[in-house]
Amino acid sequence: MLTQQCIQGRWVDDAQIRWLRDWIQTNPQWSRKRIAKELCLHWEWRNQRGQLKDFAARSFLLKLENRGEIILPPLQEHNRRSWPQPKAPVDWQEPASLHACLKDLRPLHLELIEPATRTAARWRFLIDHYHYLGLHVIGENLGYMVTDRRGRELGCLLFAAAAWRCAPRDQWIGWNQEPSGQQLQYIANNTRFLILPWVKVKRLASHILGKVVRRIDGDWQEKYGHGLQWLETFVESERFAGTCYKAANWRHVGETQGRGRQDRNHQQKAPLKAVYLYQLSR
Repeated sequence: MLTQQCIQGRWVDDAQIRWLRDWIQTNPQWSRKRIAKELCLHWEWRNQRGQLKDFAARSFLLKLENRGEIILPPLQEHNRRSWPQPKAPVDWQEPASLHACLKDLRPLHLELIEPATRTAARWRFLIDHYHYLGLHVIGENLGYMVTDRRGRELGCLLFAAAAWRCAPRDQWIGWNQEPSGQQLQYIANNTRFLILPWVKVKRLASHILGKVVRRIDGDWQEKYGHGLQWLETFVESERFAGTCYKAANWRHVGETQGRGRQDRNHQQKAPLKAVYLYQLSR
């Protein structure tokens, strides 16, 4: 009987891994990027829009290499893209402090971030410059710029692909085994939420979250061909209390173990984080 294992949300057996190992060896001129793309084409590994899931394939290959199952070609450093740091808008100056009541700013507007637009450039700069984690965008993602009724910028949000493993989340949802990619595609992770530092408005953050949860499923469906069932986020317990998520009816379901994505030796390398979930549909 062939042994199956779930890697990067995809089930593979011993025969497929042996085939992959031989296939890589017979194409020594291929880069890692080329191998991932060709693998997607060979396995018809696509999202519901028909787009190749090459990022998932690259993660899949790296995990196999880390387990000693395959040998990938060396990284081609000269071909790696270097993403420039977002630049400040022309004549950028921080606005004066905004102290106001929420009712005086409503209705708020959430603008979906579209690539290569003026808003996208400002959104990237604001997150990179003012969020303590900076800007990091990978996989399926959606961003929003939040403005008030006068067009003043108040905050930025970024939602991206779900974490591959999170025991408190998986237990709460009822998954007894490592979730597959098919299951995880219906979860989006709120990886960045920034209220701009000069904005001082009570209950603003929870109000923004309430607006987001009412529209993100449709926005995700429009962009990627499938909707969402859950939202998740990870709040650094030493920095934040998670008050806005609680006020917006997100559920605190547990704590992470303090191990980062690359922590394969089970050493604590990441801050402890509180895990919050919001169920969009049943």
